[in-house]
Amino acid sequence: MFLRKISAFCAVLLVLSLPVKVSAQVYKNGLIDKTVALIGNESILLSQVEEQVQLMLANGMAPTEEKTMRCKVLEQTLQQKLFLNQARLDSLIVSSDMVEAELQERVDNIMYRLGGQKEVEEYFKKPLFRLKEDWRAVLGEQNLIQQAQRQIVSEVPALTPSEVRRFYKKADKESLPVISTQYRLSHIVLYPSKEEAALAVKERLLEFRQRIINGERFSSLAALYSDDKESAIRGGELGMAPRNMFWPAFSDAAMSLKEGQISQIVETPDGYHLIQMIEKKGDMFNARHILLKPKYSDAERQRCLMKLDSIRTAILSDSISFELAAKTFSTDPKSSINGGKMVEENTGSLYFEKDQLKPSDYAMLKDMKVGEISTSFESLDSDGKQVIFKIIKLEEIIPSHTADIDRDFVTIQNYAHNLAQQEAIRKFTEEKQKATFIRIDEMFRDCPFESKGWLK
Repeated sequence: MFLRKISAFCAVLLVLSLPVKVSAQVYKNGLIDKTVALIGNESILLSQVEEQVQLMLANGMAPTEEKTMRCKVLEQTLQQKLFLNQARLDSLIVSSDMVEAELQERVDNIMYRLGGQKEVEEYFKKPLFRLKEDWRAVLGEQNLIQQAQRQIVSEVPALTPSEVRRFYKKADKESLPVISTQYRLSHIVLYPSKEEAALAVKERLLEFRQRIINGERFSSLAALYSDDKESAIRGGELGMAPRNMFWPAFSDAAMSLKEGQISQIVETPDGYHLIQMIEKKGDMFNARHILLKPKYSDAERQRCLMKLDSIRTAILSDSISFELAAKTFSTDPKSSINGGKMVEENTGSLYFEKDQLKPSDYAMLKDMKVGEISTSFESLDSDGKQVIFKIIKLEEIIPSHTADIDRDFVTIQNYAHNLAQQEAIRKFTEEKQKATFIRIDEMFRDCPFESKGWLK
């Protein structure tokens, strides 16, 4: 799928701050809306729990988990009410900019999943403006809750090295993190020449555009030729979605079209597109597209592979070191400057676990020994989009093991600090439970709550 990479949407498990009022709404089990919990001066309504479960179902939660999730929603809501009360006592202020950004992300994801504004309003049985008001209140509370939680855990001091070692000495070794097999690698990378391949793709798309203008169906060409296989089976149709779900160049081009109109060639990080507008609704649209990705010629492929084989031969004959060869020949700017050392982009670590490697890289190195240099092979860049050619040197293998104080000090330090933060949250919750009036309705009293302090 060529959709722009965005952060995954997580439904926050919060209730809406509604007045304490019982409505006559009837739910699917025949239950009338009612107060299901009282905590301090606030109540939690069944409708509030149900709305959060609905939101989670709309975002992909398995229906089989619905019953268990109600209990989890209620417990997390109860705990969040404790944090919310603390935030108010501490006079914390909502970050409006953050709330509005999260609200827009929520609306965009829900509309994309359900198909548009009409479908969202039918699903939640509320107009969109009312849903936004409700969700804005929820996210505002969530922002205060997060601030209160950060204040509590920020009071947990960082562990000194001697404290970490004492923790490790007393810890049950079976409870410590297990670190998967790790690999330290260097590589030399060649990017194939893009100009020739890009020109061929553009010429093909111009041909398609002319054929469509001459009467051929856009959907037929998309089904036959588009490299976006997920939409190709639907004749290139993407479905109604907010514009910011796509790369900006794509959505800008699409929104400039009238219904039925065909775009010029549009370039995005996924490749080159032709777009046909189907329908627009505000900031949402449904369009068809044909995606073509540059495919490099066999001659260019062989040129890169042969050059890498020559570099490998020179390294093996001691004519040049791997590090110097990487600095001299590699066309990957991120690694060539440091002699070819591969760095895991999310963590900055020199060590990779299997799941952090491209499948082609792992397939090549899994049978290698430390110090060996692979033959040349085809792979993908760090974004997983651009074809590259490379050779790899396996510098080190660290077998899977339980975290060790000498080898994995930072991992154990972080683990111990996280446990201390969790303990601070637990103590806060227990203290507030004892000091706060809490009453839970019979329909939730058999829930397997993690904390027994909710039931008095």
